[in-house]
Amino acid sequence: MELDETTMAVIGILAGILILSGWVPQIIKGYRTKKLDDVSQYLMILIFIGAALWLVYGMALDDVYIMGVNIAAMILTMTVLSMKLKYEKKPDYT
Repeated sequence: MELDETTMAVIGILAGILILSGWVPQIIKGYRTKKLDDVSQYLMILIFIGAALWLVYGMALDDVYIMGVNIAAMILTMTVLSMKLKYEKKPDYT
């Protein structure tokens, strides 16, 4: 199946929007509740590394859609991870 450049661009943009929009509710909820206990920091790190590798792949192909989505994914992932670390309950040693 051969698709023209415009169709491929639309598919790339829609795929990026759908993938990245999943992070927004998590960030909003975390900001409002100041709780991200159920979010795994290891998952965030692995997703960040995966996005970084996809970014390298996109750069090798000179594909702006792959690069853009993965730069945004890296930013959103680090946002969630930094919120988790900031809001994480510290042990009370008193």
